[in-house]
Amino acid sequence: MIELKNEKIAIPVVLVAGLLWSFGPLVVRYMDEPNLVPWQYLLTRGITIFIILNIYLFFEEGINFYKNYFKIGISGLIGGAGLGIAMITFIWSITNTSAAITLLCLAGMPFITALLGFLFLKEKISFNVWIAIFIACIGIIIMALGTTDNKGSIIGLFFGILSATGFSVFSVSLRWRKETPKFTTVAFAGIFCAIVSSIILLSNGSSLISSSHNEGLFAIHGTLVCLGLILYSIGSKAIPAAELTLLSLTEVIGGIFWVWLPLLGINEVPTNNTIIGGFLIFMSLIYYSLTIKTNRRFIALN
Repeated sequence: MIELKNEKIAIPVVLVAGLLWSFGPLVVRYMDEPNLVPWQYLLTRGITIFIILNIYLFFEEGINFYKNYFKIGISGLIGGAGLGIAMITFIWSITNTSAAITLLCLAGMPFITALLGFLFLKEKISFNVWIAIFIACIGIIIMALGTTDNKGSIIGLFFGILSATGFSVFSVSLRWRKETPKFTTVAFAGIFCAIVSSIILLSNGSSLISSSHNEGLFAIHGTLVCLGLILYSIGSKAIPAAELTLLSLTEVIGGIFWVWLPLLGINEVPTNNTIIGGFLIFMSLIYYSLTIKTNRRFIALN
């Protein structure tokens, strides 16, 4: 795998990765009634992720790249399933609430990962990290209070937290067994989504595909995920965890900005509760970053 040693080059690479991911919510908003075709979305997106990552692995490791699948092990299966569930609950979240709430829930991944690492890997959590987790929880509670008058938004918030938990399960699985092949695990997650979606669609007698417009956007979203993942992994090895945590906010801030920007045709304005809660989550992430300068953690899809 390509590795960047120069941090000055790695930082822009990671920023571009976050920027690519940030367009995901905008792509979803451009879909025709995505809440009616979530399984078609997951099927096409999963297949796209599986194909692109295997092509990348072929060029990176040669014809024997398929042997990585024999190295996944139980940790990879758990991590891939967790990531697959995160992908599934992401679409249920963003189609039931604002993009801001979904993205801010995902911003809490470092804290959920820390908690899971504490529970299952016996990793210690410092007092400062507990403070950051507490502040983030207050932010999420404030956002939740702002959705009490809308049942759909509450569901979206719940699925957003569940999606963040799924991503964290993936991260913890890699820390549990560090030799687990990351890209192969993500590819497994993609095919996991595709298989689950196919079973549900076929059992319901539904079509496996949506309109050509939607199918194109489904594939674009899967491509953005893969390209961002590849760039992020290339650049992340030269950047301390503290900076990675802050750089990962590019995805959240960008995602909220794109769906708000009137020029792009969506103009989704966050509520006051979302802004206040989001501010607290951002503050907790910044505080968290300042307390883990020597702790290289897995963030997002790294």
